[in-house]
Amino acid sequence: MHERPDALELITAVREFLSEHAMNELEGRTRFHARVAVNALGIVERELTLRGPACEREAARLRDLLGTEGELDEQVAELSKRIRSGELADDDEALLEHLWSTALDKLAIDQPGYAAYQRALEQREKR
Repeated sequence: MHERPDALELITAVREFLSEHAMNELEGRTRFHARVAVNALGIVERELTLRGPACEREAARLRDLLGTEGELDEQVAELSKRIRSGELADDDEALLEHLWSTALDKLAIDQPGYAAYQRALEQREKR
């Protein structure tokens, strides 16, 4: 069933209302909490749009790295097991690339404006 507005549209509308209209009417502690709410809604928006593709990329990298199939949670558990056991060395290039890519995908959702994240993206593009 596809209803409009969908969850993403509703969240976007509330975030935009708070940041573009309500924020101007607020001050002090209430304004601070409204800003926190706006930021939280932004994270939820990005989670809804970016998480699926990020999980697909992570699962593909793990299939290549581990040579196994399974649900993402199972693959992550297997990765952790292999790192703990020493089967995957902490300087393994494929492992480091996977961990770096996973971290960047998480930052794209949680803190896309983070300066270090932006620099990392720029460096990655130069490669």
